[in-house]
Amino acid sequence: MKKIHFIGIGGIGVSALAQYYLAKGYKITGSDLVFSEVIEKLEEKGIKVSLGPHRAENIPKDVDLVIYSPAVQNDNPEYKQAKGQKAKLFSYPEALGEVVKEYFTIAISGTHGKSTTCSMLSLVLIKAGFDPTVIIGTKLKEFGDTNFREGKSKYLIIEADEWKVSLLNYYPQIIGLTNIEKEHLDYYRDLEHILKTFKEFFSHLPKDGHLIDARKFNLENEEAKELKKILKVPGDHNVSNALLVLKIARILKIPDEVSFEALSEYKGSWRRFDQRKLEIGNWKLEIIHDYAHHPTEIKATLTAAREKFPDKKIWCIFQPHQYQRTHFLFNDFVRVFSSAPIDKLIIVDIYDVAGREKGDIKGKVSSKKLIEKINRSWAEYLPKDKVKKYLEDTLKGEEVVIIMGAGDVYKLLDTNI
Repeated sequence: MKKIHFIGIGGIGVSALAQYYLAKGYKITGSDLVFSEVIEKLEEKGIKVSLGPHRAENIPKDVDLVIYSPAVQNDNPEYKQAKGQKAKLFSYPEALGEVVKEYFTIAISGTHGKSTTCSMLSLVLIKAGFDPTVIIGTKLKEFGDTNFREGKSKYLIIEADEWKVSLLNYYPQIIGLTNIEKEHLDYYRDLEHILKTFKEFFSHLPKDGHLIDARKFNLENEEAKELKKILKVPGDHNVSNALLVLKIARILKIPDEVSFEALSEYKGSWRRFDQRKLEIGNWKLEIIHDYAHHPTEIKATLTAAREKFPDKKIWCIFQPHQYQRTHFLFNDFVRVFSSAPIDKLIIVDIYDVAGREKGDIKGKVSSKKLIEKINRSWAEYLPKDKVKKYLEDTLKGEEVVIIMGAGDVYKLLDTNI
């Protein structure tokens, strides 16, 4: 039996690939810095995960392949140990690229909306009997609360992430593009650099391949209006995601009635407008967990929340994700929050992403500086450990509370997530 070790196995993409290889009969081990719900699921499946600082001894002596998160640096002790053992080493996107070669692959790319679109597409293909294998960046209840589904057919659905040009490792038959914006400026020079990378990715399509570009969609046409009526997840961005799925389904000759039925049943996925109920103090509250961490995503989520709850007080608790992103997109964050259709904004400290921060950026930006620049009476900074008590003392019981960010802010309130 071949042995594979994953460095950074708790990553949302890496963990899905670990499950893929486990399903194929490989013996899997892994390591990560901290425990998480994702790691809990992996351990339930029998994968041994070493927690805490990465250590050379975590690498099995007889390992056949070591797969590492793109965030892992060359001086990582496990990476160095694997190299010293002359084990085969792949980054996560390199390893996924090898898997892609074995399937008819549909890759969803774009700055925002990849996980939601992949989730919707997966359910449509399952409903249509295509039995796809799915590797995505969110958990789905339909997949047993995991981010992986083993199918028996030739079809594979993946997210093609653009960070560190990961998507250039993939050669799919169909590409769905949600949008392209400035993002990951810790790696990319500017928007032109990002566009050039996407253009190169599109060139990976075979001659009979398909590119569906959601940027060209008209959300006012009868097709889009019909989707808006049936979708349970709010917002024009989700109408666009669903329309992208419908176009891909048509390429695969899936009847519209099958697609519409599957899309109407989609209830959302983990941390994507993920609605929960919570009792806090004397109040029963509507809680929404959302992964939005880019200004465009934040605007879309808050607009969708106001659309869904037009008469309620909406509170947003936001955790900025990564100092670099907060620095480079600072003015965009200020603009979006200053005009947000909400009644209260609380920003907690920036989530420090291991292996992603460079230089002296940390001294240049903070959540307090964001609040100062937003300059609204209803916006304030609070340390994360003070938020729950503040909510208990301040809420009136009729509010919708959005807990937003890509870091660990979702653990702030116990909603059995």
